[in-house]
Amino acid sequence: MSHIPVPPPNTAAEVDERCRTAGRAAPALAALPPADRAALLDRLADTLRSHEQEIVTLADTETSLGRARLTGELHRTAGQLELFAGALRDGGVLDVIIDAPDPAAQPAPRPGLRRWLVPIGPVAVFSASNFPLAFSVLGGDTASALAAGCPVVVKAHSGHPRLSDLVAGLATEVLPSGVLAVVHGREAGIRLVGHPDIAAVGFTGSVAGGRALFDLAAARPDPIPFYGELGSVNPVVVTPAASAARAGELISGFVNSFTLGNGQFCTKPGLLFLPRGHGWEDRLATAVAAVPAAPMLGPWICAGFAEARDRLAATAGVRLLAGDTKPRSGDDPTLTGPALFATSAADFAGNPAMADEAFGPAALVVEYASEQELKRVLATLPGSLTATLHADAAAEKALACRLLTLLSGKAGRVVWGGWPTGVAVAWATQHGGPWPAATPSTHTGVGVTAMRRFQRPVSFQGLPDELLPEALRDANPWHLARRVDGVPARPEPATAAGPR
Repeated sequence: MSHIPVPPPNTAAEVDERCRTAGRAAPALAALPPADRAALLDRLADTLRSHEQEIVTLADTETSLGRARLTGELHRTAGQLELFAGALRDGGVLDVIIDAPDPAAQPAPRPGLRRWLVPIGPVAVFSASNFPLAFSVLGGDTASALAAGCPVVVKAHSGHPRLSDLVAGLATEVLPSGVLAVVHGREAGIRLVGHPDIAAVGFTGSVAGGRALFDLAAARPDPIPFYGELGSVNPVVVTPAASAARAGELISGFVNSFTLGNGQFCTKPGLLFLPRGHGWEDRLATAVAAVPAAPMLGPWICAGFAEARDRLAATAGVRLLAGDTKPRSGDDPTLTGPALFATSAADFAGNPAMADEAFGPAALVVEYASEQELKRVLATLPGSLTATLHADAAAEKALACRLLTLLSGKAGRVVWGGWPTGVAVAWATQHGGPWPAATPSTHTGVGVTAMRRFQRPVSFQGLPDELLPEALRDANPWHLARRVDGVPARPEPATAAGPR
């Protein structure tokens, strides 16, 4: 694949042309019935699967993530597109609500109202480095925007630029003209956020980069929504009863989770809260030592991780439990092994920087002396995508309830008795959380309801039926699930000749 040239950064004129083209394509895409949008998503999924070998080979060349991991990610990406297609065919994601006129309403007669969700307009999507398929050109942000009826201009990640162009080229053979485009280069990304045809931004990346783009989106003459997934430490809390009863299982599970993908998952557990006197240190060290070094996504990721890891190692009150913090020599400068540190809850509370994310295979054990100390420290944590609790539901029910309440205020997904790495793509998925995990925390970046980021509500009052959008007409020609006078109303089953 080395013969494929690396795409150069796009010029301001090229960014402008692609954004304007997306703006021109937006009305036709928005007007497509949901079943037709669903068919496009299904065809995109089929295209990914039919080009699996070509895509995976190039992805592995650019990322070194391995064919097995990338093959699984390709099928996850295709399945995500198919999930949105199914949601569109159901139609409930358009949130159609109909209230009939009520002349007897008090204190005044109520007019007829019909409300639904419409596409917000062209969306800028910033790809992630650690998921070159599932959070990239046809990843979750793009899939949810297309499902919502919005054209997409993707800012390709510099870690896999040729893969981005390959996937985009395959997708444009399926999609209507102008519905999907890719741009390259840092300056192109900045121009993308400021372009007047862009109506919203989806971003996955660092806190610093996301905050800069968030501020640009807010500073526009017409501020637009910025949906960013930024940084997350994903705390794991182990109670005394769980620590005593399931030490071996929890040690193995934690080490596997924080080193999975060489720690390059946004849901990596970076903090492990253990009761003082847990007695796990030797077994934790043994488990970490058994994890081999592995390549990181690129030199820029490796350098950022080394800086964060070394800063933590030099922090007063922090000690190294296991791992090697010395630079490695050899042919692969990105080869990196795991490191596990420990500190006390008192020292942790005195230095908020200990809660900074280290994107890579490092984690910090925080030892607490009492429930009160644990709760005080948890209350100081920044927002996270996930929070995990291991407790004995029978012996510690009251404690578990108190901790679950606290953790649910800190994270978008609360995990009981498991591990946070891995995000299910489903209707009930919540992938987001309080700052800096996401902005805003009111939406998800994964799952069916991720569509709502790229939709806005419109209500029609008093219109004759023939002037209403088809989704709101009495005959329900799009055959949608709707809410009528406050009551859910399912359409009659479609026939072969009936509406799709």
